[in-house]
Amino acid sequence: MFFRWLKRYLPRSLYGRAAMILILPVVLLQVVVSFVLVSRHFEGVTEQMTRATVREVQLVLEALDVQESQPDALPTVLETLKIVLIQPERLATKDTRLWYDFSGIIMTRDFKLLLPSVRAVELEDDRIVILNLDTAHGLIKLIFDRNRVSAANSHQLFVNMLVFGALLTFVAYLYLRNQLRPIKRLAVAAEAFGRGHSLPYSPRGATEVRAAGNAFLDMRARIERQIEQRTLMLSGVSHDLRTPLTRFKLGLSLLDDEDREPLEKDVEEMQRMLDAFLDFARGVYADESEATDPVELVQNIVSGYTRSGADVTLHTCDDGEEIPLRSASVRRAVDNLIGNAIRYGSRADVSVEMTDKYLRIRVEDDGPGISPENYEEALKPFARLEPARNQNKGMGVGLGLSIAADVARAHGGILRLGESTTLGGLRADLVLGR
Repeated sequence: MFFRWLKRYLPRSLYGRAAMILILPVVLLQVVVSFVLVSRHFEGVTEQMTRATVREVQLVLEALDVQESQPDALPTVLETLKIVLIQPERLATKDTRLWYDFSGIIMTRDFKLLLPSVRAVELEDDRIVILNLDTAHGLIKLIFDRNRVSAANSHQLFVNMLVFGALLTFVAYLYLRNQLRPIKRLAVAAEAFGRGHSLPYSPRGATEVRAAGNAFLDMRARIERQIEQRTLMLSGVSHDLRTPLTRFKLGLSLLDDEDREPLEKDVEEMQRMLDAFLDFARGVYADESEATDPVELVQNIVSGYTRSGADVTLHTCDDGEEIPLRSASVRRAVDNLIGNAIRYGSRADVSVEMTDKYLRIRVEDDGPGISPENYEEALKPFARLEPARNQNKGMGVGLGLSIAADVARAHGGILRLGESTTLGGLRADLVLGR
């Protein structure tokens, strides 16, 4: 449960996680070393210097004891030790120090422990120390230099640690960035190839990254060869099959009308199925991306259906903006979705929504729809869901939704199916990444 909560606040990018793995141990090491060094070294040094100062204060108190018999003893001791003695009317009753003066805590503790006559230690000024003493000779204040009881420039250690720690972290970050850059280039090339673009890429970086890059190049070359071979094969199949179909049509034209019409329908159905197979096998990589206005593209498709008498309406259409699209593939996908909506329903509503991250083309119909458990099955090639769709309204080969799904994936998106809330039939969302 703790790690699941912590995961939400951890960086998601490879740069961020690698930087955290690099910087976090360095920072923790510096904090631990600083704490140990301060608690051991500076505390010990401050205690030793405070004890030495306590002995000097004791000399001053002894000079006060013999002041009547030796009047020159006290001035000589004060001048030698460079301590200022003041006899105030009242003493401070509260210890004072600056909030960041941690060594002052040790000094105050040792002074009061070793000198019972000390009533308060004033450290408001980090350059001097003021001891308030209640002695047998009255109230006195002793003022002396702070450097006598604590190490000078103790902050230099922390400054050096921070400066060199930041410098080394920056150098390590530059090295880390150079090591991660080939991985990012590989990810960009792989993502682009998934969308049908073949970006120039050469393996670089560490041995493992080079191995992954070479494997990607081999995979890309095999897929491109497979697509090319499939296209050539289908071109031959198309040419070979269209020739006998043409002969069938010519032969049927010599028959009587009563015998010719059902056979011509079969030939036309064979022709349509052949075209559908070729469109699916050709895939979405036959055309290149170009700047296209998706709103204008959808408007043209809807206008074609409207002219043919179909009840197709375009709603909630955003302002047009040209974006890179495989226009022929997108046209084929939208045409398949609208064609399915008209085939299995009486009307279709189309809308276009475009944001900074995606383009969504929605097609809704008033047909029988598809049950949610069959959504995944409906996107498979050659899937025909007779119980859910009325096949009497037109034969299909089960490739319309599959081609639309391939087009969405080629643009870094997805085809989502759902229930239309306005018409009650099927809702198909063709979501394309930008």
